[in-house]
Amino acid sequence: MVASYVLMITTLLATTVPDSFHWSPKCAVVMILCNVLAYAIARANIAKPNEGFELPNAQFFGGMSHASVVAANCLGHILGIGSILGLASRGIL
Repeated sequence: MVASYVLMITTLLATTVPDSFHWSPKCAVVMILCNVLAYAIARANIAKPNEGFELPNAQFFGGMSHASVVAANCLGHILGIGSILGLASRGIL
C-alpha cells in the first residue's frame, strides 16, 4: 500500500518537472558574453583592481589582481547562468 503511494507521488513529480535545456555552443557564447560584461563592470567599479596578488601576464586581464579576476568571474557566471536559464525558459536556447 505504501509502495503504491510512493509510486503515485513519484509519477506526479516526474510529470511536473519541466524539460531542461541541453548544452550547446549557444550556451557557451552566452556565458562568454556575460563574463566579458562582468570584466567590464568589475574594471569600472572595483576601487583598487590591481591590489593584491598579481597574475602572470596581467596585461591580458586588464592589469587586475587575482582577487579582482576571481570576483569578475563569479559575477560573470552568476549573470551567465541567469541569462541561460532565462533564455532557455523562453525557448531561445
